[in-house]
Amino acid sequence: MASTVFNGTDLLLKVSSTDGAEANIGHTTSCTISLSNDLPEATTKDSGGFQEVIAGVRSGEISFEGLVDYTDAQNAAELGDFLLARTKLFFEFGTAATGDQLYSGAGFLSSLEVSAEMESPVTYSGSITITGTIAATTN
Repeated sequence: MASTVFNGTDLLLKVSSTDGAEANIGHTTSCTISLSNDLPEATTKDSGGFQEVIAGVRSGEISFEGLVDYTDAQNAAELGDFLLARTKLFFEFGTAATGDQLYSGAGFLSSLEVSAEMESPVTYSGSITITGTIAATTN
């Protein structure tokens, strides 16, 4: 059954360099998907003085943050390797609950940062720029 209002801990980001083999990015503390639609202007003299637009190119980006643990299956070091090798990643963004929204597709890591403050856990953050079709399905 689809989730009603739910805890953000249940929202997962999975990635892999092989389609169908996605695994959770370890120890994430947050993840966000941003979808957008470019709206080219289509205003003419017939627009009556009002702006008109048409639907253009759709795009998306995923951002994430977490705590570094090199024993995770998908960890900060592996993500760094993907970025340096320009590896296309396949992703799933959603919960594991039946009936919930699930976004999937492919993209490239556009950034990865590892930060270490004195006497604090080492953290990582990054973003994936989606390329191609973004599929919206349910679990």
